[in-house]
Formats: sequence, C-alpha cells, structure tokens
Amino acid sequence: MGRVYTIEFENISVTNANGDADLFEIAPADDKPCKVLGLFFDQISDVGDAQEEMLRYRVIRGHTTSGNGTPVTPAPLNPSDAAAGFTAKFYSATIASVGSPVNLHSGSFNIRTGLGLILPPKMQWQVTQAQGLLVVRLMAGPADDLTMSGTMYVEELG
Repeated sequence: MGRVYTIEFENISVTNANGDADLFEIAPADDKPCKVLGLFFDQISDVGDAQEEMLRYRVIRGHTTSGNGTPVTPAPLNPSDAAAGFTAKFYSATIASVGSPVNLHSGSFNIRTGLGLILPPKMQWQVTQAQGLLVVRLMAGPADDLTMSGTMYVEELG
C-alpha cells in the first residue's frame, strides 16, 4: 500500500462563461503511479429548488498538455509521510489537451446534494507518468455561476 494524499479546493467560483473545466489534474512522478481512492464535490451558492441542476463530469487519463489551473500541494493523510512525488492542480478553465485521452468514467451530480464517491479497490482510476495526466473534467459550465468545493483522495505507489 502506498501513501495517501488529499487535494482540495474550497470556495472557488465555477463560472458559466468558462464552459468545460478541469476540476482536478494530477501528474504522476516517474516510477510512482497514482490511483484515485475517492472524489467529493459540493457547492454553497445555489440552494433553492428553482436553482437545482445536474452537472456532467468525466474522468480522463492520457492528456499530455496541462491546463492552466492553480497548483496545489498534496497533503499527506499521515503527517509522518513524505511529500508527494506527483503534482496537482485544481480548476483549469483552459482544459488539459493533446495526447491520447481515454475516458475512464462519466457521470453527473445534483448540485444541491453534491457528489461523494469512494471507489472500491478494483475500480480505482490509475495513471502512470508514461500515460500522462489524469483529470476530472466538468463537461459543461453550470447554468449560472457556482461557489464550489472539492476533495480528491490519491494514493501514490512506488
């Protein structure tokens, strides 16, 4: 078993004008594959029935050109663990591109209830440095701007 890290963003504006965006992006280090253990999203700005909507997302492996997101330092769940070898970003309005992308998962979530997804061991999304990036992409912008938070749990092997 490898070391487990959390990547998170809190209280960011996800805008309708930006359209699709990469909510998370991870780039594994050499000889240190990564796998996603869990994924969580929620929002605090649209809370009424009339504002309810479903947002589509997709998990993609294989892009080689990074998006323009905000770099974030993965935090180890065990405070004694070493710093992560992989790099991470959150909310790229210019999405990752180029490469040989492979869609691993597509779904949607209700913005009022959010998304809480813990992946069983045989279903965890994995990526190596040779395969490029792993991104979690919002497939279209929300009907109106949202204030969102999100957390991804990543295990680094090797």
